[in-house]
Amino acid sequence: MTKDAFQPFEPNIGIIGLGYVGLPLAVEFGKQLPTTGFDINEQRVAELQGGRDSTLEVSQQELASASKLDFTSDAAELGRCNVFIVTVPTPIDQHQRPDLRPLQQASRLIGSVIKPGAIAIFESTVYPGCTEEACIPIIEEVSGLQFNRDFYAGYSPERINPGDKQHSVSNIIKVTSGSTPEVADFIDALYRKIVTAGTHKASSIMVAEAAKVIENTQRDVNIALINELALIFDRLNLDTLEVLEAAGSKWNFLPFRPGLVGGHCIGVDPYYLTYKTLEIGYHPEVILAGRRINDNMGFFVAERIVKLMASRRINIVDARILIMGLTFKENCPDLRNTRVVDIVSELERYHAAVSVFDPWVDQQQALDQHDIQLIPEPQTDSYDAIVICVAHDQFKQMTAEQIRQFGKANHILFDAKHVLAKDDVDGRL
Repeated sequence: MTKDAFQPFEPNIGIIGLGYVGLPLAVEFGKQLPTTGFDINEQRVAELQGGRDSTLEVSQQELASASKLDFTSDAAELGRCNVFIVTVPTPIDQHQRPDLRPLQQASRLIGSVIKPGAIAIFESTVYPGCTEEACIPIIEEVSGLQFNRDFYAGYSPERINPGDKQHSVSNIIKVTSGSTPEVADFIDALYRKIVTAGTHKASSIMVAEAAKVIENTQRDVNIALINELALIFDRLNLDTLEVLEAAGSKWNFLPFRPGLVGGHCIGVDPYYLTYKTLEIGYHPEVILAGRRINDNMGFFVAERIVKLMASRRINIVDARILIMGLTFKENCPDLRNTRVVDIVSELERYHAAVSVFDPWVDQQQALDQHDIQLIPEPQTDSYDAIVICVAHDQFKQMTAEQIRQFGKANHILFDAKHVLAKDDVDGRL
């Protein structure tokens, strides 16, 4: 393949995908450079044009501050752009295999509007090699242009943490890469316009892809170790948090906690890496073992709840159980891959009547995504069991006595997120 010299230009940016990753990025670029935010969801585009972000990642004031940012669902409007940044979801299917359809659709879209000299940058989490193996060929086919001669590519993995107001696009170090050294320099300089924390320029697109996918794989494995310890300590009648706090008195002990591992990153990204490793003939053991442990923690929590109820002679059949929190993490409305649903489904298998309360979640979204009808407010003196599943600020501001008011005279209170003190609950993870 002949690589022609890249000619730098004044960026006109198109962000494809306006979710938790794409919108904050579009806002930051839109403060300085002409930026078009594109999404196929017309309702999403309409709300952003009206100055509202339903994900609660960007405030109305922040949206207004991006004076050079426009939103559209019309692909033709991307034709004015010369830098395309892809921030679409990269989920897994029911068999834990990468679902590249959103990424492929975005690549076809770019191929239909890209012009010679332009750059396509991917931020979506993928396996090493995916950008050049799965995305670039689609752009070439649709556009008729040749990679690294007529157009170029880069990869700069997203590091957005939904609900985290301390770590934003601008103050998290950004990994960058490009398909030629000149393109890599251009992309790095582009991101340095908005990332005050600085950048780390990787030597290749594959290095940047691999760096991203192991960030969350490392966290997944670490949490899996602590979750397995929680399973062991439960059998030893030890309180896991007490043990971790004691061990944490050593300066280099890592402060991980047991819990449900969901969301669009930690619970998904390792499967992208294992997919690629199996393709090259290596069977990963530690990574998949960690995934199995973490994927089963919801069922362990449900089992603990049932045993606690039995110890109080509370019949699980037709018992009323209150689940507090449905999102995959605290203080955000994101329901993607939430493992709270495992607790709900397992308790329902015992024929319990489960009510779910989450003040952060849109009721229709919970119904559409998980077939769960949220309750507007818990009722007092009504529940045989109360389970704190997500550490929303609204729940952390409540005392144990206030939460127990939802329970019947004889009930159990289980805390899966260590919101309350040990002595204030009947059980905790």
